[in-house]
Amino acid sequence: MTRDPADLTAADYLDSAREMAAADRPYLAHLLAEQAARRTAAPTTAAGIRAAYPDPTITRRESD
Repeated sequence: MTRDPADLTAADYLDSAREMAAADRPYLAHLLAEQAARRTAAPTTAAGIRAAYPDPTITRRESD
Protein backbone atom coordinates (compact mmCIF):
# COMPACT_ATOMS: atom_id res chain seq x y z
CA MET A 1 0.00 0.00 0.00
CA THR A 2 1.41 3.39 -0.99
CA ARG A 3 0.85 6.24 1.44
CA ASP A 4 1.60 9.90 1.55
CA PRO A 5 4.55 10.30 3.97
CA ALA A 6 2.74 13.23 5.59
CA ASP A 7 0.04 10.80 6.75
CA LEU A 8 2.48 8.50 8.57
CA THR A 9 2.46 8.60 12.36
CA ALA A 10 5.23 8.12 14.90
CA ALA A 11 3.91 4.59 15.46
CA ASP A 12 4.21 3.82 11.73
CA TYR A 13 7.84 4.94 11.70
CA LEU A 14 8.61 3.10 14.93
CA ASP A 15 7.09 -0.13 13.59
CA SER A 16 9.24 0.19 10.49
CA ALA A 17 12.32 0.89 12.62
CA ARG A 18 11.69 -2.33 14.55
CA GLU A 19 11.37 -4.26 11.29
CA MET A 20 14.64 -2.84 9.97
CA ALA A 21 16.44 -3.61 13.22
CA ALA A 22 15.17 -7.20 13.05
CA ALA A 23 16.42 -7.39 9.45
CA ASP A 24 19.89 -6.25 10.59
CA ARG A 25 19.57 -2.84 8.92
CA PRO A 26 20.66 -0.62 11.85
CA TYR A 27 21.21 2.61 9.93
CA LEU A 28 17.80 2.49 8.30
CA ALA A 29 16.29 1.61 11.68
CA HIS A 30 18.03 4.67 13.13
CA LEU A 31 16.67 6.97 10.40
CA LEU A 32 13.13 5.67 10.80
CA ALA A 33 13.33 5.98 14.59
CA GLU A 34 14.56 9.56 14.23
CA GLN A 35 11.44 10.36 12.21
CA ALA A 36 9.31 8.69 14.89
CA ALA A 37 11.02 10.79 17.57
CA ARG A 38 10.41 13.99 15.60
CA ARG A 39 6.71 13.17 15.46
CA THR A 40 6.51 12.45 19.19
CA ALA A 41 5.23 15.28 21.36
CA ALA A 42 6.70 14.11 24.67
CA PRO A 43 10.42 14.94 24.91
CA THR A 44 11.18 12.03 27.24
CA THR A 45 9.50 9.56 24.89
CA ALA A 46 11.40 11.00 21.93
CA ALA A 47 14.66 10.70 23.86
CA GLY A 48 13.86 7.07 24.65
CA ILE A 49 13.24 6.32 20.99
CA ARG A 50 16.54 7.93 20.02
CA ALA A 51 18.38 5.99 22.72
CA ALA A 52 16.90 2.70 21.54
CA TYR A 53 18.12 3.26 17.96
CA PRO A 54 21.48 5.07 18.12
CA ASP A 55 23.34 6.12 15.00
CA PRO A 56 25.48 3.09 14.10
CA THR A 57 28.01 5.29 12.29
CA ILE A 58 28.81 7.04 15.58
CA THR A 59 28.63 4.04 17.91
CA ARG A 60 31.10 1.74 16.20
CA ARG A 61 32.39 -1.36 17.88
CA GLU A 62 36.12 -1.86 17.89
CA SER A 63 37.47 -5.30 17.13
CA ASP A 64 40.91 -6.83 17.09
